[in-house]
Amino acid sequence: MSDFPDDIFTEPEDVDPNTLANLGPLTRLAGIWEGQKGVDLNPKADGPERREFLERIELQPIDPQANGPQLLYGLRYHVHIVASDEETTFHDQIGYWLWEPATGLVMQTLALPRGQTALASGRAAEDGSGLKVRAERGGPGYGICSTDFLEWAFRTDAYEFDVRFNADGSWSYTSTTILQVRGREAPFRHVDRNTLVKVGEPTPNPAARLAAGGVKLAEVHGFTTLGLDR
Repeated sequence: MSDFPDDIFTEPEDVDPNTLANLGPLTRLAGIWEGQKGVDLNPKADGPERREFLERIELQPIDPQANGPQLLYGLRYHVHIVASDEETTFHDQIGYWLWEPATGLVMQTLALPRGQTALASGRAAEDGSGLKVRAERGGPGYGICSTDFLEWAFRTDAYEFDVRFNADGSWSYTSTTILQVRGREAPFRHVDRNTLVKVGEPTPNPAARLAAGGVKLAEVHGFTTLGLDR
């Protein structure tokens, strides 16, 4: 049973447009970050392979989002990773981190250009030390969706992302994906770890910039040809 209201259409009123002031435990993630000492452990034909990588993550605030009475604040993110011994892209990922102030729910969406998406949910630590989200294959709400080939050859059964906030302002993560690799009995724990240091501040979301004044509608939304000259 859920605690959702009977009125599923009416959206909240008097919503604060300033996302950066309402991100709760996600506040410390906002901005542009880089990590120089990432480690990836992934499956190969001859056994597990350890790779080191360089990482850049940009997390920018979005305008408040409503699902009827449900109100979410969040960050849009892009992850770009290059292996330390290569010049081409090693990993690319986009999605959202979302926070529901009314319930304390934390969510992460992710999309990979190899044909995989996921929606993970969790909670922040009560002491503010970090947060953790998880998704499982076949779940009715928070789950994992993959291409036919990935389901056949490298089936993802679970995903967990654990964030730890450090005293120096950086943050560290451990990403654990449980894979069932075709032809092998034991599941494989695909693990990534890194520590990120801030290299740039976030840009306030469009609604916050409009509320602050001094900017045009077209400017904050990036339109140049659709006639938004207000």
